[in-house]
Amino acid sequence: MAGSILGTQVTRTEDPELLLGRATYVGDLPLINPVHLAFVRSEYAHARIVAINVSDAASAPGVVGVYTAADLNLDPQHGMAKVHDDFARPPLAVDVVRFVGEAIAVVAANSPTEARDAAAMIIVDYDELPSVVDPEEAMAAGAPVLFPVHGNNVAMAVTDPDTPDILDDADVVVRGRYVNQRIAVAALEPLTAASDIEPDGRLRVYASTQMPHMFHDLLAAAIGYPKAQIHVITPHVGGGFGGKIGPYPEQTVVAALALRLQRAVTWTATRSEDMLVLGHSRAQVQYVELGCRTDGTFTGMRVHLVGDGGAYPAIGCYLPAGTKRMSNGTYRFPKIQFDVAVATTNTVPTGAYRGAGRPEATALLERAVDHAALELGIDPIEIRRRNLLTNDVFPFHAITGPVYDSGNYLLPLEEAARFAGYDELRREQAERRARGDRKLLGIGVATYVEITAGGGLSEYGAIEIHPDGTATMMAGTSAHGQGHQTTFAMIVSSQTGIPVDKIRLVQSDTDLVRSGGGTGGSRSLQLGGSAVLNATKAMVDKAKRLAAHLLEASVEDIVVNVDAGNVGVIGVPSSALGWAELAQAALTAPDDVIDHSDGTAGLAAQLDFLQDDATFPFGAHIAVVEVDQDTGRVTLLRHIAVDDCGTVVNPLLLQGQQHGGLAAGISQTLYEQMVYDEAGNPLTATFLDYALPSAAEFPSFEVHSTETPSPLNPLGAKGIGEASTIGSTPAVQNAVIDAVSHLGVRHIDLPCTSERVWQAIEHARTGTLPSPWRPYPPVFDTLPRRQAVDSAGLSAAEGV
Repeated sequence: MAGSILGTQVTRTEDPELLLGRATYVGDLPLINPVHLAFVRSEYAHARIVAINVSDAASAPGVVGVYTAADLNLDPQHGMAKVHDDFARPPLAVDVVRFVGEAIAVVAANSPTEARDAAAMIIVDYDELPSVVDPEEAMAAGAPVLFPVHGNNVAMAVTDPDTPDILDDADVVVRGRYVNQRIAVAALEPLTAASDIEPDGRLRVYASTQMPHMFHDLLAAAIGYPKAQIHVITPHVGGGFGGKIGPYPEQTVVAALALRLQRAVTWTATRSEDMLVLGHSRAQVQYVELGCRTDGTFTGMRVHLVGDGGAYPAIGCYLPAGTKRMSNGTYRFPKIQFDVAVATTNTVPTGAYRGAGRPEATALLERAVDHAALELGIDPIEIRRRNLLTNDVFPFHAITGPVYDSGNYLLPLEEAARFAGYDELRREQAERRARGDRKLLGIGVATYVEITAGGGLSEYGAIEIHPDGTATMMAGTSAHGQGHQTTFAMIVSSQTGIPVDKIRLVQSDTDLVRSGGGTGGSRSLQLGGSAVLNATKAMVDKAKRLAAHLLEASVEDIVVNVDAGNVGVIGVPSSALGWAELAQAALTAPDDVIDHSDGTAGLAAQLDFLQDDATFPFGAHIAVVEVDQDTGRVTLLRHIAVDDCGTVVNPLLLQGQQHGGLAAGISQTLYEQMVYDEAGNPLTATFLDYALPSAAEFPSFEVHSTETPSPLNPLGAKGIGEASTIGSTPAVQNAVIDAVSHLGVRHIDLPCTSERVWQAIEHARTGTLPSPWRPYPPVFDTLPRRQAVDSAGLSAAEGV
């Protein structure tokens, strides 16, 4: 993009208000005389509610009201993705609680302290029921059933036709059981919402959400109120990462009570609450069998995946199918069989988190590939070279369904090896081992491809030029840290020459922005950015017609001088009109000069951009770790990421997304895990117990990129918000295992804590290393199978 602002580093214009504390989050809203909510939550993982005594709480100081499910009479909901009628979740528990932390009652009071004090006075009598927290145990014969009407705990199954001979032509088959552990979203801003009544009587809801328009739709259905009478506003959001999609039960209660009380209502989860309210994610057990020839080429793969949908199966049940969909990865596979069984358990319901099914696909695949490299004695980079898809296959139809739009998979791998100094690292590793060093060097490799903008392929964009020469953009995306203000303004500036700091973004308000898919699935630039680009081009076309009219010239002779920021006759710069002049003239221009058929007025345009299919970013990561044999401590020394997200609009923002993605992925590898005891009590529900790293735990990341444009949108863009997370987790895990592989270690489950690594070293020393494989659960032998696979590569047996 020579000569264009696109592709250059532009500092984020949205940062000053954030850095100076001027941003407004839900907790900062100047609500008038609000009531504050406190929820009473289940102390049991599974119990029948015998009685709820609210009398003391109702008479406590400052209490406005105490409410149970019977008082609010709200219908059970399925969230953004229904799995089965049986799994509908009431906003407040009815008769039975199914996980520790499930809301049972709510107190509304004049202050947060009064609400919390009164909530502590509510006495709930329980009849405890047997619970199950392990998804494999939940689907075993005789397990306690969470929803008796459903008959068992299999929430969803996705199966392929049985192909028992899929690995028969392999010379070597490597097998591993890989745990992709349950983790929390843990956004900086906990889940929150506020609601009040507007002067015209409409319900106004402020929600910390990633998708305001979806929230709008689902909330109206949840509270049984006309959508036109609800106004949803999303102010600044302190992190979403996939976890803040659709209204949560507590947010629904906030809106319902604002209607009931006809006054402002607000609620923000405490950190401990947030760990039990915001959906968890990952939570997979993957049984992987990879067939190879002796030269390292792959002959086939078979996977049995156990998913965990939590207590109320919803969107989290669909993510393992996404794992299956992306299991072809970056490689040539002649055949794949991939079966999924998702359980319901007495744990927090699962949902999306940075990558949402795609990190799990890369993790299982890259773990198996490294396992095969060790067994075959082939270098990890070399075995990947021998199996990577070549450039001449794109667009590539994967066995598992998706069509990869464009790719150049070898380039990032070669670049990562070059930046890392891979051969020298291998020499240093060998020297350490030969000397008998107590600190071992590990080098981990991972390649990946992921799917972006797969959750919705249309987005709204608009632009208006004002008589003062400034511009306002509108987009149906909803930024919460991604840099849309800067990036979209660069796109407008590239077509008009209007300075970036003179262009404002309006978003996240259902009254002001007519429609929108929000932000998720790394969709924003390719969909929202393309919508803004096309809207700007449409507006520029109007401006040219207007300039031709004013200058008495032919439209074909009118050009935009981006450098000068004006519009005029080619070769006659002295007569050019500025954007302010054009905007002023547009207010009185006749209809045959300015086309307003798109519903806009003045010098403006609005439209929806439709992308025909998803895009597929890809890349390669190399991690370098040091493992202390005496303690098992893992120190990440270097991480090299080479990610390809198509055409890069702002390299600075690309690098920021890479850094954030790396932190998330590495954190899962080494630190994070939600742990429950056998009774379903969460043991890691505070930041004292749930390990989250700070910047001090990371080296300075080495981030690079290649550019392989997508043919599916005018920017050539693909997503980047989740890519580095997807590549980093298996690269670091492979590095940890690589460090101790010469001892005979073939697998260490996530997270690779000091204890787990030390135990693996000790087992190797004493000759007691467990096998990385064990037979997959018998539930898979009971699932119905279809004889044919549909066009998406999936066959689903729901509610078996």
